[in-house]
Amino acid sequence: MLKKIILNKVGQLVLHALFWCAVLFFYTYFFGFNSHDFNYVLSFSLFLMPITIATTYVSIYKLIPDYLIKKRYFLFGLYSFYTLVISAYLIVVSVFFGLIYLSNFEYANMAPISRSLIFVAVAVYLVVIIVSAFKLLKLNLKHAEKTKLLETKILETQLKLKEQELNYLKMQIHPHFLFNTLNTLYGFALKKADETPEMILKLSNLLDYLLYQIDKPFVLLSEEIEHINDYIELEKMRFHDTLNISFTTHSSSKDLKIAPMLLLPFVENSFKHGSIKQGELRIKIDLKCENQIVWFSIENTASITETSQKGIGLDNIEKRLDLLYDNNYTLDVEDKKGIFKVTLKLKLK
Repeated sequence: MLKKIILNKVGQLVLHALFWCAVLFFYTYFFGFNSHDFNYVLSFSLFLMPITIATTYVSIYKLIPDYLIKKRYFLFGLYSFYTLVISAYLIVVSVFFGLIYLSNFEYANMAPISRSLIFVAVAVYLVVIIVSAFKLLKLNLKHAEKTKLLETKILETQLKLKEQELNYLKMQIHPHFLFNTLNTLYGFALKKADETPEMILKLSNLLDYLLYQIDKPFVLLSEEIEHINDYIELEKMRFHDTLNISFTTHSSSKDLKIAPMLLLPFVENSFKHGSIKQGELRIKIDLKCENQIVWFSIENTASITETSQKGIGLDNIEKRLDLLYDNNYTLDVEDKKGIFKVTLKLKLK
């Protein structure tokens, strides 16, 4: 690590040295225009170098990062003015240096361009402005990179939170169903009923779906339908003759995919909150798929005294729909005249 830092610093020093050599070459070329006195031009350029270097470094290492980037505009303006005054004074000194020491007070012996204070100032400030502009660009790119990295981290955090929330919602589904089914299975086992092996098989298939297939982002819609049928068969064994249920499906494609266990909780909710009226619990389920659109509706008899049937079940489903399908669904809930109905229109991705 230390070696890498040293190499970095050495590399920066070499780059800076090469740059200032290029500036010195520029000065000798610029001030040597229409002049044949190379020694004068080189000496004058060398005298200007410390002024240019000092002004440039003050700008890129102090004024820009400490004041301009941090939006301390008043201090930036104030210290920039101080820097300008001091550098301008030194530029005037450089002109007198050329006149007094290099040309022995002979104005005609001065290089033509070095006689003009404006041209000398332009040469110095041109270098300062170019380097400062490069520094600003570099800082902006670095800031943009940091912002992008921060946005990426925020998005990753949000995604992880969504995944955790989704997993939490999945964990809340079906515990009471398993409890009820196992109780029923226990009763069947005590009676040594013939339906017990079939019930165990259906429960095993359903558990496999709940525990393992749910981790997949999408499953075939036909699989969801198949497990809804298994669920209904298990509930039929529990309710016996008190259950009146119909489940009709119409699908134009067998390749449609859906988030796992998205429709099954609706069915579970109808059994959990449904009420037996006139000796039976009536449930009607319709599922239709066409052109990547799924229409799903389920209604069941409900107690009039129960004003809301949503509870944790439908709330969880809505949260999952928001996380998985965002604005690609509509969910309507009706509760009137002892009939509770849920209608879902889902646009598949």
